[in-house]
Amino acid sequence: MKQILTILFLFVSCQVFAGEIVVREGESLHDALREAREWRRTNDPRCQGGITIIIEAGRYYMNEPLFLRPEDSGTKESPLTIRGIGEKHTSVICGDARQQHTQVWPKEGMERMISFDKENRTITIPTPDSLWIPPSHLEMVIHQRWAIAILRVKEMKSEKGRTVVTFKEPESRLEFEHPWPQPVIGGEKGNSSFLLRTTEQRDGIEQLVIVDGANYVRFEGLAFDKTCWNRPLHKGHVTLQGGMPLIDAYKLAVPGLPWDENLENQAWIERPVSAVTVRNAHHVDFHDVLFQNLASTALDFVDDVSDCVVQKCTFGNIGGTAIMGGSFAESPREVHRPYTDLAERCQRLTINENAIVDVANEDWGAVAIALGYVRHCTVSSNFVNRVSYSGICIGWGWTPHDTGMQNNRIVGNKVSHYARELYDAGGIYTLSNQPGSVISGNMIGAPYPAPYATNDRGFRIYLDARTDGFTIENNRTSDDDLNRVGGPRNLRPIRRDEIGDNHPGPNLIFKQ
Repeated sequence: MKQILTILFLFVSCQVFAGEIVVREGESLHDALREAREWRRTNDPRCQGGITIIIEAGRYYMNEPLFLRPEDSGTKESPLTIRGIGEKHTSVICGDARQQHTQVWPKEGMERMISFDKENRTITIPTPDSLWIPPSHLEMVIHQRWAIAILRVKEMKSEKGRTVVTFKEPESRLEFEHPWPQPVIGGEKGNSSFLLRTTEQRDGIEQLVIVDGANYVRFEGLAFDKTCWNRPLHKGHVTLQGGMPLIDAYKLAVPGLPWDENLENQAWIERPVSAVTVRNAHHVDFHDVLFQNLASTALDFVDDVSDCVVQKCTFGNIGGTAIMGGSFAESPREVHRPYTDLAERCQRLTINENAIVDVANEDWGAVAIALGYVRHCTVSSNFVNRVSYSGICIGWGWTPHDTGMQNNRIVGNKVSHYARELYDAGGIYTLSNQPGSVISGNMIGAPYPAPYATNDRGFRIYLDARTDGFTIENNRTSDDDLNRVGGPRNLRPIRRDEIGDNHPGPNLIFKQ
């Protein structure tokens, strides 16, 4: 009997540990993934029940992304899990320290510009005090209501207390040709603001993990730390909205196109780089993962994705957007027209119980959660705090037409301290027609009193351009701090007059 029990014990032990690959600090994650891939390729018995790559506590520095291919796919019965162990989030996949900026003028805050000359492509500013930095080493960061621009300085000419600034290409052309957004001169609350700064002129690793075509993959209990954002060093950064960089843009000589009689701006964009990228995949999940010190985007579900879950993760100190998903009609498509084939390419994402704090702190026009053309997606029970622009955003296209976006749910989230730098913002922000969608049970604070905003368009919920198809109900707010110890005081329903409208559609349902 004793011999039989011993044999059974050994058998069970082998079964429990059969599918594990352990990686220790100093060893290669790429080699571990390759070993798991070979198990799949050869139908190794250790694949039964799933393969787990266990990453022991330590820092794993990447000089190229960990690339998961279709051959790395698990199955429902035999998934691939990449798991950190030890104390919480001490298994760290990391890159370089982010580029450092030094603001040189003004020393604190921002300064109002004097003029914005579209014809000569110059900006006139008050002459800086004792600015000794050569123009070739300077950037100008410009406040543009719902976006910023980062322009590399080419030349500065000063006379009688004014300085005329010109900029490098391609950002100069994009900044001055595209009509929205641009700096405001003589607006409701004064001219747009700017600052001058230097930046560390070196490239660093931008991507840590790329999942391309690998299904049934789960990341849990580990951390992603430190990636760079190299684009502004080489091209500047001029955006349309939500941190989406323009690659071409101009104003129509004669406004109007068949799908929008008032359309005047044409724009082609590319997607911001992301530290962790998922595309052409389904059932790729992130559970209890820490994303910190990353730029631009932290986690992006790019295209042809479905049935993915982000749950109980923490995002902190993110340069751009924390979580992005779905198409934003990136180039070669022009963004301002209705597309009917994109929403079906990003379906059934679940973003649940995550903490997103201190994001969009390099590109102020980025957001906490940005979903573009998507359908059947749920954003629920997330905590969002300290965002430079909008909090939770769903929709794209600025269109009343059917695009396939539908049945998206924004429920039970807590959003506060948003619109800290830019306005035309919402704690929850929507675009276009999304039949069957819901905004319900959310707790949303008042917009932050952004110091340099040139208008007052900040809303708890913002139904921007042609939003339609939503039922809005049981959302609450308070004029006090939602995050105070003991909970907010004077919690009350969000009134209809506290919800921003921009040409909404006829099929919105508001319930108090």
